[in-house]
Amino acid sequence: MSGEAEFDAFYNASNRRVLHQMYAMTGNLADAQECTQEAFARAWQRWKTVSEANSPEAWVRTVAWRIAASRWRKAKNAVTAMARHGAPEDTAPPNPDHVALVNALRHIPEAQRRAIVLHHLVGMTVDEISTEVGAPTGTIKARLSRGRAALAELLTDDTNVATGGDGRDQ
Repeated sequence: MSGEAEFDAFYNASNRRVLHQMYAMTGNLADAQECTQEAFARAWQRWKTVSEANSPEAWVRTVAWRIAASRWRKAKNAVTAMARHGAPEDTAPPNPDHVALVNALRHIPEAQRRAIVLHHLVGMTVDEISTEVGAPTGTIKARLSRGRAALAELLTDDTNVATGGDGRDQ
């Protein structure tokens, strides 16, 4: 029997049993499923060694349990860190102009958007953009010009248009 067929037979014979055992140990079906899947994936990666173990199923079950325990440790450490440092500070809501700009950028063609972002937000020169995107400088200049014109239309004083509304009064 090939290694793949042997693993498939092992998986089919033991996966539900290991899953049920992990569910009983963790008390959470979703966690049990994820830990069991990860353990079987690791077993497949090391199948030549695992298949020679006294009990490959015990190997998978042990790995699944260690994965679950590792998750619990990480969660506990996160709670401890939060208790030590306190809850994160509230952040200010996004600037309406920023929201409008991001929304308007979504409505222009990708090539124009990329040129606008690289030039105006990143601060690259036309020549640097040309090199990065692999387009002639004249093409980059045209994309910038067309992109600016498109943004000018999208970024009007009518915030409903700029923020994705339909422009009707509400």
